[in-house]
Amino acid sequence: MKFFTINYTNHTLRLCVIIFVFCCFILVPSFSQQLDRPWWYKLEEGKRLYRSGDYGNALITFEDARRSRLEQFTRMEQDFILLLSNPDVRPLGDLLEFVERYVAERRETAAAAALAALYHHIPRASLNGSVKKALFELDRLKAYPEAEYWLGETYRAEGELAMALRQYERALQNRALLEIPEFDIEIYYKIADIYRIRQNYQEMEKQTLEIVEGRKATGELRDNLWMGNAGGRSSPNQIRVAMARILENEGINRFLTLYRHNYTGTEKAHRLLGFYYGSTSRYQLAAEHLMFAFLIQNTVLVNEVIRREFDYTFSTLEDLMVFIRSRSELNAFLDDTEYYKTAYYLSSALYASGKTRPARELWTFLANSFDSGEWGNRARRSATPYIERPLEMP
Repeated sequence: MKFFTINYTNHTLRLCVIIFVFCCFILVPSFSQQLDRPWWYKLEEGKRLYRSGDYGNALITFEDARRSRLEQFTRMEQDFILLLSNPDVRPLGDLLEFVERYVAERRETAAAAALAALYHHIPRASLNGSVKKALFELDRLKAYPEAEYWLGETYRAEGELAMALRQYERALQNRALLEIPEFDIEIYYKIADIYRIRQNYQEMEKQTLEIVEGRKATGELRDNLWMGNAGGRSSPNQIRVAMARILENEGINRFLTLYRHNYTGTEKAHRLLGFYYGSTSRYQLAAEHLMFAFLIQNTVLVNEVIRREFDYTFSTLEDLMVFIRSRSELNAFLDDTEYYKTAYYLSSALYASGKTRPARELWTFLANSFDSGEWGNRARRSATPYIERPLEMP
């Protein structure tokens, strides 16, 4: 009986050891994977937590994503520097091609991984064959603007506007690293909105102008038509003067027949600036920006109608609305872009600027549109437009 008990115990012990070893092989790598998930995975997990309202854990996860990226590229930078300090590599100087050849021939896996990660994010051609440039870019890649942005979103959701603003500004400092280059527009909008909430309207204006004027310092224009670079060499003022002349002399319907502008990224910015300039009695500027906002809005509507009715041709705003009213998603677009409010204050700004013909046409359009809400009601109070500043800032 004693012998049997000892064997049973040994058998149980061996079984426990086997199970333990099995768990080490299965569970430890799994646990390690959870701890070592890449920074981009952590960012997506943080977004999920943010959208579920779990802001505390979202902040932790976004910070972890930022830290993970910093650690990864710091390690890669160190690996590359270690390679460059090799006595066999130092004589190669700043010639990246020779360093790459050395890495491949000697199978320097750590340096090869660093270069592969670098080329995944930065075009190899942009390095101009320079080792120094490669090191500079590896250092720059430590920043994670998306994580900074989402930290800002989380702080904003918790009412911490000062901290949110700081994070948005950090994201903008490294906007060249954004996975989606045009996403910097969204960051500018968030910054402008915080200044609007704080009633710092001068700073709001500055940030919003950055959206419509684009990256002037680098020569990249975001809104080509506004900046006067749409298929020609005309100055911004010449383009806008020509458009305003058509609007003034031939009316709103002819204007919308001749011009199209489908860059929706700046529509809200033009609208906000138009309302802001109108509220400060700068009617000429208000008219210019609201003209662009209204043009973009109607370009989107016309394009959507054509997509459904291929033989449709724009003739008048009233005719366009016939197609819009039966389509709920387009009516939602009217609400989202404050379409009728834009038309109302555009009419008022045009009237204040002496452009009475398009002002009257827009006023009549609003007065006859019984689905235009309070803006139609306001237009019906007077047979002619009148100068009205927005009662509130944007």
